[in-house]
Amino acid sequence: MQAPGDNVDAADPLIAPVGKFDAEIDRLFSASGPLAPAVGSFSPRRSQTEMAKAIAQAIAGQETLIAEAGTGTGKTFAYLVPALLWGGKTIVSTGTKNLQDQLFLRDIPTVRAALRAPVSVALLKGRSNYVCHYHLERTMQNGRMTSRDDIGHLREISRFIKMTNSGDKAELAKVPENATIWNLVTSTRDTCMGAECQYYQDCFVMKARREAQQADVVVVNHHLFFADVALKDTGVAELLPSANTIIFDEAHQLPDTATLFFGQTVSTSQILELCRDVLAEGLAHARGGVDWAKVVTVVEKAARDLRLTFPQDVVRMSLAQITPSSDFFPALATLKEQLAAMVEVLEDQAARAETIEQVRVRAVELAAALDGWTAAGKGKLAEGKEFDDAVLWVEAFSSSLQLHKTPLSIAPIFNNQREGTPRTWIFTSATLAVKNDFKHFSDQMGLGGEPAKTWPSPFDYEQQGLLYVPTGLPDPNAMGYTDAVVDCALPVIEAAGGRTFFLCTTIRAVKHVAERLRQEFADRGLEYPLFVQGERGRTELLDSFRSAGNAVLVGSQSFWEGVDVRGDALSLVIIDKLPFAPPDDPVLAARIDVMEKQGKNGFMHHTLPEAIINLKQGAGRLIRDETDRGVLMICDPRLISKSYGKRVWQSLPPFKRTRLQADVIAFFKPPAAD
Repeated sequence: MQAPGDNVDAADPLIAPVGKFDAEIDRLFSASGPLAPAVGSFSPRRSQTEMAKAIAQAIAGQETLIAEAGTGTGKTFAYLVPALLWGGKTIVSTGTKNLQDQLFLRDIPTVRAALRAPVSVALLKGRSNYVCHYHLERTMQNGRMTSRDDIGHLREISRFIKMTNSGDKAELAKVPENATIWNLVTSTRDTCMGAECQYYQDCFVMKARREAQQADVVVVNHHLFFADVALKDTGVAELLPSANTIIFDEAHQLPDTATLFFGQTVSTSQILELCRDVLAEGLAHARGGVDWAKVVTVVEKAARDLRLTFPQDVVRMSLAQITPSSDFFPALATLKEQLAAMVEVLEDQAARAETIEQVRVRAVELAAALDGWTAAGKGKLAEGKEFDDAVLWVEAFSSSLQLHKTPLSIAPIFNNQREGTPRTWIFTSATLAVKNDFKHFSDQMGLGGEPAKTWPSPFDYEQQGLLYVPTGLPDPNAMGYTDAVVDCALPVIEAAGGRTFFLCTTIRAVKHVAERLRQEFADRGLEYPLFVQGERGRTELLDSFRSAGNAVLVGSQSFWEGVDVRGDALSLVIIDKLPFAPPDDPVLAARIDVMEKQGKNGFMHHTLPEAIINLKQGAGRLIRDETDRGVLMICDPRLISKSYGKRVWQSLPPFKRTRLQADVIAFFKPPAAD
C-alpha cells in the first residue's frame, strides 16, 4: 500500500515521521495532485487537507481521534486517503446501508484509482441482505405467499440468484427492499443451517465474510458492527483482531445504535414466528406421538394475551410505570410457563431432525430472555444487580409487544471493546459537538480525554444562507401550533417557488402539514408537486423531488440526515420544532433520573445537547455546495424566548439571522438586472 512517488513502508505506519505525512498529504490534496483529475469538482480545501493530516497522525500513533468536519469539508476523502495509504487492515463503518454502498461503489474506487493504491476492498452487510439458497428453495417448494406481488418477486429472485456474484438484494432493483418475500428467502442467525447446509460452499453470506477476511479495507455499517459485538453473528468479530484502523463515519449515530444492540429485546412477534416454525418442522419431521397444533396453540394464545394487556395501539412505558394490579404480570408468567412446556417437547423430539434442534435452540434463547423479567411478587419484577445499569420497559404496537432491557450507558461496554490490541479509532461526522464542545458525545461513548478537533465548513454561510425565526407563533405545545406554522410557512414557500423540505418532529405533524399544504396549494393555484414521507419509498421520493425542481417534501426523522440535494431544487428548509426527545421516553427518563441523582441537570447535560446535534443534522440539508443559497426557517419560538436558545443557534452554521418575513421574501427575489 505504497503512495505514488513515496518510499514510505505502508505496512508499518510507525516508520513514517509526521512531517513526511504532511508533505505527502499536501501534495495529494493540491490542485496539481492526483485527486484533482480523478474528481471533476475537486478543489483544494484547507479543512480537508488538515483533517487528513490529523487522521494520518492518529494512524501513525495508533491513537483515537474525534473529528468533526463541517458540511462540504470532504471528510470522506480526508479519511480515505490516509487509510488507503497507511491504515493497514481498515474497517470503515457507516451510518446507513446507502452510504455503505456509496463508499464501496463510488468513493473508494475513485480514491484508490487516483492514488494507484494496490488495496483490496470488500463490502460486508448483515445476513438479511443476502439471498439464502436453502430458504429460497424451501420457499419455492412450499412457500407461504400472501400476495400476487410475492409470487412475482419470488420469480425475480430465482432468476437473480443464477446471475449474481454477491447475492446482495440491493442489486435487485425490481424487488423493493421492504418486500415481505425477503423474509422468506434470507436467513437469520436462528434459521441458518451453518456448515450442515447443503449449499454451504455457495453461501453468499460466507462468501462475503471470506472476502472481508482477505481484504485490506472492509466497509460495514454501524448496525452490523454492533450487532456483531453483541451477537457475534456478522463476521466483524473475525475481522477485529487483525484490524489496524477502525473509522466510524456518521459517528453521531453510534450512541443510539450501540444502545440498541447492547440491550436485549424479546417480542411477542418473535414468539409467534417461532410457533409457526415449530408447527411446520414438527409436522414435517415428527408427526407421531405429539399433538403439535396443541403444543403451539397454547403458546400463541399466551403471547397474544400478553399483548392484549395493553389496550392502546402504541405504548412506551417503563416497568415502574406498570401498575401492580395490571394483567401484564400474570400474563407474562403464563407465557413463560407455556414456552417452558414447549421447550420440553422440543427437547424430546430434537434428535428427529436438525431443523427441530434449531427451533429448540431458538425457544431456549427466547425463554432465557423472558426469564430476565423475573416476578418478585405483588405485581413487580425483581431487579437484581444485572439491572442496576439498565432500564426495563415495554413497547406496544398494534399487533405485538416488545420487552426491552436497555443499558443506561454504553460507555463501559464500548470501552471493553476498545481495550486490548492497540489500534487507531477515528470517529467522524458533521455533528459531534455542541458549540465546539464534544463532552456530550465523548461521555456517551466513553471517550473522555481523547483528542477532538473541528474543521470548519468551506461554505460562506453568511452570504449563502439566512436563518429565519418568525415572530408571533404560539408555544409549541399549544393547540393549533402546527396550523400556525403552516400559515407562517406558506408565504415563504411561495417566495421560494416551492423547492422546500418541511421537516417535522413527529409523524402526526407530517400528516397534518401534508393535508394542509395539499388543500392550500389547490386553493391558491400553486402547482408545486407535494411529496410526503410514507407515501413512497425514501429514495423514490428524493429522486422525484430532485427532478421536479419546484417540489415540497414533508418528512420526519429519516429526512433530517443522510439526504443530499444540491443546487436549486432545495432552497428552503423549514423545521417545525426543536427536536427534543419525547418526555415520556422511558430510557431518557431513566438516564435523566440517574444524572439528577449525580447532581447534574438532565435537561442541560443530555436532552438539550441531543436536540442540538439533531437540529444541526436537519439544518445541514440546506447548503450542500459552494453555489447553494437558501433559507433555514426554524419556527420554534423557544429559540428566542428561552435562555438555552442562544446555545442552540450558536451551534448552527453562521447564517445571517432575521425575524422579518420581508427579509426572506427579498432573499428569494432575483437580483435586479444592471
